[in-house]
Amino acid sequence: MRSPTCRDVLSALPGFTSEGSVGDPPSTAHRGDMTNSRLSARIVLMVSLIVGLLGSASVACAEWPVTVTDAAGREVTVPTRPERVVLTSGFSLLTLALIHPDPVSLLAGWTGDLSAYNATAYEAFAARFPALADVPVVGSGAPDGFSLEAAVAVSPDLVIVPSWQLDTERGRLDVAHLEDAGIPVVVIDFNRHPLADTAAGMRMLGRVLGRDEQAEAYARFYEERLAVIRDRVAGDPGRGPSVLIDAYPTADVCCWAFGPEGISELVTLVGGHTVGGDRLPPLGGALDPEFVIAADPDVYIATGIPDSEGSVSVGPGVAESDARASLERIAQSPLREGLSAMRTGRVHAIWNFFIGVPINILAFEAMASWLRPDLFPDLDPVATLAEINRRFAAVPFEGAFWVSTAKTP
Repeated sequence: MRSPTCRDVLSALPGFTSEGSVGDPPSTAHRGDMTNSRLSARIVLMVSLIVGLLGSASVACAEWPVTVTDAAGREVTVPTRPERVVLTSGFSLLTLALIHPDPVSLLAGWTGDLSAYNATAYEAFAARFPALADVPVVGSGAPDGFSLEAAVAVSPDLVIVPSWQLDTERGRLDVAHLEDAGIPVVVIDFNRHPLADTAAGMRMLGRVLGRDEQAEAYARFYEERLAVIRDRVAGDPGRGPSVLIDAYPTADVCCWAFGPEGISELVTLVGGHTVGGDRLPPLGGALDPEFVIAADPDVYIATGIPDSEGSVSVGPGVAESDARASLERIAQSPLREGLSAMRTGRVHAIWNFFIGVPINILAFEAMASWLRPDLFPDLDPVATLAEINRRFAAVPFEGAFWVSTAKTP
């Protein structure tokens, strides 16, 4: 069931007209009988009702059509309140769950990447919202795995696309074809420029979905925590460490490293630099083991997903002890054990898909405390996660989303 709009609230009041006015003017005969005090009392009562109802969190005061500027700089007009939404990445469900109590009720279709890469997260949503099992799958979620035909067939009134899918010609063509079919498409970005785009993206989604109040609350929550990091660094810029962010590491392969964008923006913010950042594409690429050994990073951060055999297992549903054990196995591998970070114990891991969801503030807080412990001894991402679960999440985020080895400096 959709949330009531301002017009729904007003129309429930006595005397509301279809033209949008509250109360017809009294007739000539009746006007003489109505005293000023009675008229004033009626106005006060109706204003009180309007203010009270519009102040309710259940009332969405956005009216359509709505025009927004998305993360790709596109001006998009959404003509009606979206009730049939397609997600071209299943991970976007985690985003909707921060601003909507039943995000599955919005879905006309989605891709299968959440269940493929984070089965525990999918199972948690399916347990809370059994209707998820019946939502049509319109692709795999891989860069070129979206089925345009399947998406159009479910008659969406909005499609939500993560920015990384526009990096391919196929992705750009899919968006163009959807627009040609008259289907509005909005692009969100929580991975390329998360520091600038996360809060803005939440506000944009809140606007198009009629969840302005919830989205604004989360955006402010996010900005307040990010401001703590920014302000302290501004007061003591210093020099941060060199950092290798190693994606999906295995014992016998090194290394696919993050570039200067995405999660690495936090490294730059605190005055550090990413190993290979000046020679890799913005979102990362391969580094030779010899280069990594010569660079000898001060801090090592792996990324992983749950139940990742042979790599780091971290994320939804993973016990902290299991995440730490998997990280220590990688730290002891021949390709990495000689690095300074391993000897000093500055070895950590984060959930890889922080790059795609707006709870990336947890990664930023954890990383800030690892990279600049002098500035951030009191940052507490555990408390931040608890507040996200208490105030925002339709389905709690549970598991070891970040971890360090037992040996710490």
